[in-house]
Amino acid sequence: MALIRVPDEDRTITDSDRIREFLQGHGIEYERWTPEMADAGTSSEALLAANADKIGELKARGGYVTADVIDVRPETPGLDGMLAKFRTEHWHDEDEVRLIVEGRGLFHIHPPGGTVFAIEVEAGDLIRVPKGTHHWFDLCGDRRIRAVRLFQDPSGWTPHYTESGVDIRFQPVCFGPAYFPPTPARI
Repeated sequence: MALIRVPDEDRTITDSDRIREFLQGHGIEYERWTPEMADAGTSSEALLAANADKIGELKARGGYVTADVIDVRPETPGLDGMLAKFRTEHWHDEDEVRLIVEGRGLFHIHPPGGTVFAIEVEAGDLIRVPKGTHHWFDLCGDRRIRAVRLFQDPSGWTPHYTESGVDIRFQPVCFGPAYFPPTPARI
């Protein structure tokens, strides 16, 4: 499950209802889903076919016309160059929709006139960052993510860089559920 960190407020949100509520306040859709055929060996084509119902639902809801699978591993050729494009603050002319199948990543969101917050996503998270939202993305320490992406334009999205420099103030530090100690059961 995702978690949200607001570094300037030294605040972390881990409760799913509070996460959804917080993100809705910023126009970001979030939900949990269970990907079908999410094995590491499943081909992109088989993954898209197995999840066709969910992808179709999202296409109808958001006007998306195409979907693909991005599969990034530490040994992906040109990974550092690819990440350099993602980890600089930018925005797109269309939504950024990700259904996370494997791995973890970190979306930093910079609302207009607001405080930057980070959304750590993992397998089972579905996120839609609306077009025009200033953000950047990085991988967690294991440098692994596999996700279904949806696009409104068949050629994909183009980043428009803000050149604000705000992104250099924030480290791509992922915590994940292992970071937080277990909460004792309440009786």
